[in-house]
Amino acid sequence: MATTTDVPTGEALEDHVSRLLVGAVDMHCHSGPSCMARDLNHLEAMQEAADAGFRAVLVKDHYYSATPITELLNETHGHLNVTMFSGVPLNNSVGGFNKHAVDHGVALGAKLVWMPTFSSKNHIDSPFGIKAGFPHTIRKMIPFEPLTPLDELGEVKDEVKEILDMVAEHDLILSGGHMHVSEIFAVFREAKKRGVKRLLVNHPNFILDASLDDIHNFVSELGAYIEHSLCMFVRSDARDRDPPVGPSELDAMIKSAGVDNTILASDLGQKGNDHPVQGFRNVIKACLELGYSDEDIRKMISLNPIALLGLDD
Repeated sequence: MATTTDVPTGEALEDHVSRLLVGAVDMHCHSGPSCMARDLNHLEAMQEAADAGFRAVLVKDHYYSATPITELLNETHGHLNVTMFSGVPLNNSVGGFNKHAVDHGVALGAKLVWMPTFSSKNHIDSPFGIKAGFPHTIRKMIPFEPLTPLDELGEVKDEVKEILDMVAEHDLILSGGHMHVSEIFAVFREAKKRGVKRLLVNHPNFILDASLDDIHNFVSELGAYIEHSLCMFVRSDARDRDPPVGPSELDAMIKSAGVDNTILASDLGQKGNDHPVQGFRNVIKACLELGYSDEDIRKMISLNPIALLGLDD
């Protein structure tokens, strides 16, 4: 760990942050087009990442797999030297726990399968979800039908097990989506039994209801990576406002998982928010102030997502 007295200031700080960004990977980019308002499109996100020296960007949309788009961008804009990825979100819009959607995603090159997010029963029931008007779409859409991976006995449903087998067969990343922490543990334990090797928990402090002990147990028991949406912890330049929770909470969650199993991702691209690269710049500054070393930061923004994606395999 560095000390705050080691942190550069002014132009030296900006240069230092720029160097740390080279090779970064954003595992949670919300570019468009989308049925939710976005501030930049997929190509613009790719270009901005390239300008900052990023290695890869994974596009997340809750309603569709952006894999056809990312594959096209890799083909037409490979000269930018940023590899674009996406995955399959198992929400109502793709048929929920739909093995055919996963099969289609695999055929196109998807790297990740998200368990239900907006369509999860947990999201719908959460005071921070539907009740809080999240998601807010460009036009009104029909209500979600709640999805849970567990049956009446609390066992993982057969259709979910089929998907877990496909994730294992193709060595994809499995994300817990917006399911409740108890559901994620059940699915991840079943996934490990079936040979899934790459597990990811998104924003444990939002919607999932995960405690610091849960974060620790995801890592110690299951070897999962814990991804934090950096937009929740750093000041928004675009909105000129402080985050809902401060960097100290991020620090506590990083320590619960350990730097080696922590990933910092933007979760940015929404209309009126900072663009992903700017969000990364701000979280790097926050981590430096918290005392994290350059090596620690590179692990959380570069090396850990590279390992999870298998880019150096």
